[in-house]
Amino acid sequence: MKTLTEENYLKAIFHLLKPDNTVTVTDLSKFLNIKLPSVNSMMKKFADKDWVRYETYKPLEVTENGKKEAALIVRKHRLTEMFLVKKMNIGWENVHDIAEQLEHIHSEEFFEKMDELLDHPKVDPHGEPIPDRDGHIIKQDLKKLSACKLNENLILMAVTLDTEDFLSYLNERKLILGTEIKIVKIENVDATMTINFKGKKEILSKIICDKLLVKA
Repeated sequence: MKTLTEENYLKAIFHLLKPDNTVTVTDLSKFLNIKLPSVNSMMKKFADKDWVRYETYKPLEVTENGKKEAALIVRKHRLTEMFLVKKMNIGWENVHDIAEQLEHIHSEEFFEKMDELLDHPKVDPHGEPIPDRDGHIIKQDLKKLSACKLNENLILMAVTLDTEDFLSYLNERKLILGTEIKIVKIENVDATMTINFKGKKEILSKIICDKLLVKA
């Protein structure tokens, strides 16, 4: 059985993993706010479990076992967030911290029942993909709103930031997932966008647009 600390390390690896299946000890240290010697010590234990391949002064190579274990922690977190939103009517801006606690429950049956009650969702309330029970993740063909062009018709599919402040900002503007939007103006100076949705216009900074993922 994995410890809470091990699960937090695995989740960090999931979020920091590069396309070549590596992650650095330094990145883990910064992400988790844990000193390097402690991270190195934990990664040696991970190597013993065949979750990473560890060599001093080299990036960690995350094994297939390690990727699966990391994905399964994220699966529990994202399923919990969806359950809190869909079955308990808790706002998407308030579910992250609760899911952080519940993701450490050691009961596969508990989360599989949750998945069943939700009718096997593919994404969480923020549009992020939910790994399946084997740790596989669906590929999403999405792009940042900030990378889109004038007059494009788009659908808001996901957000890359799930803080309460950011999601409350979107709530106030009734800008939710599934919303159809059209870019009607892009400022040359600072890339601020004016979008049209639900019969109204809204001005969004580039910082906000960078955190909204859309599809045509």
